[in-house]
Amino acid sequence: MKVSRLLSTIAFFTIFLVTQLYARAAGKETKVMVRAIARDAKIIGKGVGGARITIREVSSGKVLAEGMLQDGTGDTAVIIEKPHVRGEKIYDTPGASGFLAVLNLERPTVVEVTAEGPLGSPEATQRSSKTLLLVPGEDILGDGIVLEIHGFIVKTLAPQVGTKVKVGMPFEVKVTVTMACGCPTEPGGHWDSNKFRVVARLVREGNVEAEVPMQYAGVQNTYSGNLPVTAAGQVELQVLAMDPVNANFGLTREDLTIIP
Repeated sequence: MKVSRLLSTIAFFTIFLVTQLYARAAGKETKVMVRAIARDAKIIGKGVGGARITIREVSSGKVLAEGMLQDGTGDTAVIIEKPHVRGEKIYDTPGASGFLAVLNLERPTVVEVTAEGPLGSPEATQRSSKTLLLVPGEDILGDGIVLEIHGFIVKTLAPQVGTKVKVGMPFEVKVTVTMACGCPTEPGGHWDSNKFRVVARLVREGNVEAEVPMQYAGVQNTYSGNLPVTAAGQVELQVLAMDPVNANFGLTREDLTIIP
């Protein structure tokens, strides 16, 4: 009797293991291309530190694939200059950044695809995601799944870190402003700075003490303005770039010491 039960148990687990192995072997290779683009601009690539792509199974939370965008920003003429025709490839051009995930799917699977970038500028790093159903063996290639990252990259040129500013003497603030892909901004350019605002401001204990508009400084991406200071102490210098039409905003900030 015991031998019979033992044999039955062995048979059960053998069938179970064979079934599991068969299920795994039955999974189909499924290729999925993912790209992250800057809002109103080009692909996020190596020039701004790239973007991290994650594909996660929604039901289990399991990460199915993870990788980086670390190549080029794509073809400016195709992305920005030429009118787009429905169904044509816009981002799938030579040298353009894209993460090609190769998944082994056993069944139709709902996934969340996430892009995080630009990773080279922590204050500008944003995250975008979407969920969709993937089907085993049905590849997503070409432009692939496109995720949009909003914002500007704003970097301070002056004053330098550690600079002390005297009361009563306006000081120059100078920054660079680029799109999230690193694409250049300037008056009348592809990314026209006449269509957005850049302001510098001093914030003391959470209150805006002074704010001035910044003007294009004659060099691509570069903007400047002079901020007045009326009292000594520790303040925060903030520079904001704002394009509400495209929901693009960028911010840089640093501590500043005002001396008597």
